[in-house]
Amino acid sequence: MNKHHFNMIHHIAIIGSEYKRSLKFYSEILNFKIIRETKRGKKNDIKIDLMMNDQAEIELFIKPDAPERVSFPEAKGLRHLAFKTQAIEEDVRYLKENDVRVEEIRYDEITHKKMVFFFDPDGLPLELHE
Repeated sequence: MNKHHFNMIHHIAIIGSEYKRSLKFYSEILNFKIIRETKRGKKNDIKIDLMMNDQAEIELFIKPDAPERVSFPEAKGLRHLAFKTQAIEEDVRYLKENDVRVEEIRYDEITHKKMVFFFDPDGLPLELHE
């Protein structure tokens, strides 16, 4: 019997640079519910806990002096975060209506399901996958 119980994601931590822009994106556009907000003086940031669904949370850290993320070329580490969707065209339309940068829908070469990348205000790659 497996002694480990690594079977669910508790939270995903994301660093944003601008409070209003990042909070609007994650809480209003992506519709993640704000659980709490904590100003952390010693770390010189603001931590906003958001409920993504019934099981997972997003920890959004606002840190204006954080270094830029290496995305192009891709660096080792977390590549992107993907959200499951049942209506990719509708979701893409919604994101574009909210001035979110979205690539063209394409098919995943392995799953043959529709997928698309979009980007948060700091350029973090996010994905929708059917």
